[in-house]
Amino acid sequence: MIEQERRLATDAVTRDSLFDGRLSCLQHRQGYRFSVDAVLVAHFLPPARGAAILDLGAGCGIIGLIMMYRWGERIKELTALEIQSRLADLARRNFEANAFQDKCRVVEGDLRQITAILAPESCSQVVCNPPFYRHGSGRRSVNQETLAARHQILCGLDQIIGAAAFALKTGGSLVLIYPAEGLAELTVALATSKLEIKRLQCVYSYPDPEAPARLVLIQAVKRAGKGGRILAPWYIYTQKHGGYSEEMRQLYQDRDNDPGLNPRPATGKK
Repeated sequence: MIEQERRLATDAVTRDSLFDGRLSCLQHRQGYRFSVDAVLVAHFLPPARGAAILDLGAGCGIIGLIMMYRWGERIKELTALEIQSRLADLARRNFEANAFQDKCRVVEGDLRQITAILAPESCSQVVCNPPFYRHGSGRRSVNQETLAARHQILCGLDQIIGAAAFALKTGGSLVLIYPAEGLAELTVALATSKLEIKRLQCVYSYPDPEAPARLVLIQAVKRAGKGGRILAPWYIYTQKHGGYSEEMRQLYQDRDNDPGLNPRPATGKK
């Protein structure tokens, strides 16, 4: 019976890898699985030395894993906040499997209760790959873990932005990815929380003058002055049904822990 339980537990997850196998990531076989979005967010703003990072809605911890692999020597500490117990457990296991547990901690909790979880202005950088779809919209999954990761059923956009603003120091950066069609509501939510957009990059599936942007990558700084930059477009694929663009391919390549990539990315969703 014990052996059967072990086999079932093993079958329930997959062990995937990035960077030529140097980084491993456990994911639920049936449940939420990370996509290119997380890879883009993790690379968009390399952390400053001594950074204290918060990953809001961390899932299996993939964004933190990538950031620790790329820039672990710069990061002082990384907190992964996740409300779903099974995903929080995966994140803990992933940090331990990659020997990041000394700098990384997982907090199982609700970002709507952020004031009881973290001290105000305790983070220099917040990263987030939030649920894209409003409750009741978009394609719904029958898997509850995936549903909660993709749809705003446990929290809304305003609550996500508010939690990030609470945790950020003045001058600290929020980095997130969001559907391009939701840019207007995102801009309002950021402004309400005194987060000023400093860099914005539109993400396209592939070069096509007729195709609209799918996503936007944003860096917003707390209580910053006016003025920002719109970066060059980011293409995920070379063409329709084609392979990854060269820029996208570089994000998956091992670069001796400091890729020196032009951090101007962006993607597809959870």
